[in-house]
Order: sequence, then C-alpha cells, then structure tokens
Amino acid sequence: MAAKTNRLLALDGLRLLCALAVAFHHLGMAWSVDGVRPTTAYLPQEVNSILIYGFLGVEIFFMISGFAICMSGWDRTPRDFLASRAARLYPAFWACVLITTAVMTFLPLTDGIPLPHGLTATDIAVNLTMVAEPFNVPYVDTVYWTLWYELRFYALFALLVLIGPTRRRVIAIGAGWLTLSVVVPAGASLAELVMPQFAPYFVAGIAIYLIRRHGPAWPLWALLAAAWALSLFRVRERVLFANPGFPVPVWPAWLIITLAYIALLAIALGVTDRWRWRWLAVAGAISYPLYLLHPRIGYTLIRYAYDRTGVPVPVLIVAVAAILIVAAWLVHRLIERPVAPALRHWIATGSVRPSRSQVEHGTGLSPDGWAASRSVPGPPEQKGRASVQPGARVSSSCSRREETGW
Repeated sequence: MAAKTNRLLALDGLRLLCALAVAFHHLGMAWSVDGVRPTTAYLPQEVNSILIYGFLGVEIFFMISGFAICMSGWDRTPRDFLASRAARLYPAFWACVLITTAVMTFLPLTDGIPLPHGLTATDIAVNLTMVAEPFNVPYVDTVYWTLWYELRFYALFALLVLIGPTRRRVIAIGAGWLTLSVVVPAGASLAELVMPQFAPYFVAGIAIYLIRRHGPAWPLWALLAAAWALSLFRVRERVLFANPGFPVPVWPAWLIITLAYIALLAIALGVTDRWRWRWLAVAGAISYPLYLLHPRIGYTLIRYAYDRTGVPVPVLIVAVAAILIVAAWLVHRLIERPVAPALRHWIATGSVRPSRSQVEHGTGLSPDGWAASRSVPGPPEQKGRASVQPGARVSSSCSRREETGW
C-alpha cells in the first residue's frame, strides 16, 4: 500500500542499503572483539571478495548527509538546526551505547574482552556525549568514529546556517572545502576541521541538493565533477588500506561510488519522487540504530552461537542480521519516537512538552545523513512543480516537511 508522505522515500531505501552493506561487511569479515578468528576463514573467498566493499556504505552515508543536512538546515534558525540534529542523533545513540555495553558485559567472549581496553563507567559516560574521540576515550563500539565526522560537518554547516545559506555562498564554500582537502596534509591540525579523506562526499551531497533545489547549472556540475574525481582518488586510498589478506581490486569500489553518485543525482532530479511505499520509511527509520548496534553485538551473538551449536557461519550471519534489524526497529519505536520530539522541542523552545502534531508525525526525527528526506521543492525543470529560482528562499510553511534518519 502506498504511503501518503512528503519525504524522499528513495533516500530511505538507499540509507538502509548502506547500513546493510556495512553490517554484512563487519559481520562477514571479522566477528570477534579484536579480530581474533576472522569470519573469512568460514566463508568462500568469492563471498569475502564481495563483502569487503561493504565499507563503502560509510562514504555513501556521508554523501547522503551532505544532501540531507543542506536540505534540513536551509530554512532553519541555528537553534532549530541544533534541535533537529540533537533530536535525531542522540536518543537512539544513547540507547545503543547502553545496549551494547550490557551485551558485552553479560556475554563476554572467551578469547576477547567484554569491552575494548577495559572501559570504565566514566569512559562510557563520555561515549554518551558522542565526543569520545577528542577526549581520547576508547569507543564502546568502533563504528562510532563516523559520528565524530558527522558532528564536525554539522558544526561547519551550522556556521553557514548562521550567516544564511545562498546558492552562491554554498558553492563557494564547497569549492573552498574541496581545495583545502587537497592541499592540507593529513596530519596537520587543520585536517581535523577539513577532514580530507571524506570531504568530497559531503560536498557532493551538498552539490546534488543544490541541483534539486535550484536546478542544474554549470557551476554545480563543475563542483560535483570535482567532488566525484576526488572521491575516486580517496576511495583508492581506503581500498589499499583495507588489506584483508587477499587481493582487493580498486575498480569495483570506483564503480560503486560512481553508481552512488548517479543514484543520489536521480533522486535529486525527481526520478523517484513518485515512490510511496511505506516500507521505505521504515527502512530509513531503522538504518541508524542498525548501524550503531551491529558490530560488537553481532560479533558476540555469532561467536556464542557458533561455539555452542556449530551452526554454519553463513546461516548465523543472516540470522544475526535479522535479529539486529528487529532490535533496530525496537530502538526506533520505543526510544526514538517518544524521546526525540520532546528533546527537540526542549532545545528549540525551552519547554519539554512537544505539540501533539510533533508527537503524531514524529517531527523530532529530523534529517541528516541517516534520515529520509523532508520534501523539498521538486526539480525546477519539471512541469507542474513550483520552480525555485537561484537565491530564492522557500517559506518554511511549504518546505519544512520532515525527514527521518541519520
């Protein structure tokens, strides 16, 4: 049954594909706490050669984030932007940190350790802030490193929200960011802000959103082409760094990244605007908690089941993935939906009671890289759609329809 929604549901589906790619990459490449007894020993080499590319889901997440954060922040005040980001990221994150801690505490591995580096209660508390990285505190789960990149991107975009985004300003900032990502050495202190490894993906998402909002124009195509070219160079570095113990050709990674560019561009140009399948909204909603829950919990469940039952590893990987999907839905349904609207309303207004419409429509679950998109003005060139001229601002009453996701 088609869902009546104003979201870009195709973005939800793309987000879940990315989350599943990362999950199967991790569960299929190594399922112990510290890389002991890698799963690759139990899987055919042909399967390993496919699963290895699942890490590219992170790069595509960052592209989606560039698109969705630009969309969600365009017509907001800085306080609204902060409220939407915090409400989307923190409730599920808090729940997943505590769930992972509990699982790793009560199901310790015999040849691993319950929590990495013997985390203390203070370390776990720091993890809950989502800024463990700058404080040099080990993560409860290794995938949290991507959130530190997201937070820095949010901080950069918040400055743009503060001064007011326009097409010209955003293009200039995107071009400048790409340039700095090339000239700033990886080890320099400025690299912490520039994020050279992943900057092209954020910039690509921003450029694609501008194409969605203002229509194609040569400065946007030039920015997108530069981001794509730099993405291919950066992804080559990531493939070479992977080093799983067997040959990993670079060309499939280039193909996957290029297809991601094409898919996101198709969404921006309105190719998927008529997609109204309700399951896509659910897919986008669970992608973020699935990403947060899958590594250490997944490793632990597979290891415990294999050591005690001897069930083939491929069967366990699929079964554990299904369990994690259900757990992700429960986190979304029981934690995000009730908590996020209240948190967002509190940050935005100082009151802890969201309006009835916020609760009913889940507007606390606002967008970002993990979110399904709010509707935005359709491609200007399409007939029957309201056109948005370059530099024009869309009134919040007609454009601020919420998305859900990371």
